[in-house]
Amino acid sequence: MLGISILLAVSYRHIAKSTGNLSATGAVAMLLTLVLGAYAARGSIALSLGAAVIAAVLLDMKPTLHGWLRLIEHRELTAALQLLVLSVVILPNLPSVGLGPYHALNPYQLWWAVILIASLSMVGHVAMRITGAQRGILWTGLLGGLASSTAATLALARFARLQPSLEGACAAGALGACGVMFFRVAVLLGVIQPILLVTFGGALLVTGAVLLGLAFLQWQQFSGTPSSEAEIAPMAPFDLGTALGFGVFLAVVAVLVPAAKQWLGAGGIYVLSAASGLADIDAIVISLARIHSAGELGTVTVITAMGLAILTNMITKASIAWVTGGQQVGQAVCKGYAIAMLAGGLSLALNVYLL
Repeated sequence: MLGISILLAVSYRHIAKSTGNLSATGAVAMLLTLVLGAYAARGSIALSLGAAVIAAVLLDMKPTLHGWLRLIEHRELTAALQLLVLSVVILPNLPSVGLGPYHALNPYQLWWAVILIASLSMVGHVAMRITGAQRGILWTGLLGGLASSTAATLALARFARLQPSLEGACAAGALGACGVMFFRVAVLLGVIQPILLVTFGGALLVTGAVLLGLAFLQWQQFSGTPSSEAEIAPMAPFDLGTALGFGVFLAVVAVLVPAAKQWLGAGGIYVLSAASGLADIDAIVISLARIHSAGELGTVTVITAMGLAILTNMITKASIAWVTGGQQVGQAVCKGYAIAMLAGGLSLALNVYLL
């Protein structure tokens, strides 16, 4: 192994210097051949043959694999590597114990929530990239809602201001982004505290489904426009600063929720939830779900607080749509929100009555 490695190193240096080709595929393949031969000589013939066949297939697919790699942007590779560091390197080594004020800071659970949100953002970005340049405005809303429905609404509202002829299509994308948000919240609850879905899950799914239905109906009215050719910059993949910032925000909310409960009772939690929803709902939803799983808050209090956070968040997005996108976008979004919230409220009331 050492002798062949030296020979390959000298050969690689000569080829790279004379031709400018930096490919090390041949050298790696030769070393792999030696290793597999030695492994077969030790008795693992079937495994060595299988690995050799796989290696041969990969070598044959080299042009295709290079084509795939060229599609990956540097920021996407960086985000993927950072996500691997967060989940594979850091997470397993964090303690799962309550620390700090009110023992509300569990490093493992906080970091796990950061990874969950970062993964959703990454999935949304990758999905938008896969759909390509023809994805259209509706795809921007649907896939952007995986990362941040507020950011998607703002991007669509700005585009509607620049392209007034596409205001209706942008409103459809904003409704779709909000609809995806409700399904995202349901996923968060299902992972962190599934029992809350028994009471609140139906309302979340109904509201999200109504919003998606209204988005597609709104979109049908503008399917004949060239909106499918309209370009909106895709949502950026998460970066380390964003992930750490969300973790800090989540930690602050995790401490403020029990503090509000101790000093102000349920009313304090409601005020905190409403204020948190103005900026983001993920942090307050995760904090409330974790506290409910620990038995420190009742189901009614948690659901009411989450409802307030969602309501204020939707008010924020409706304001963004109206102020930034214009009256037509704002009216369509507000009307859709009102219909969906009414359907969700009726679903929640019916579920509570049946339970």
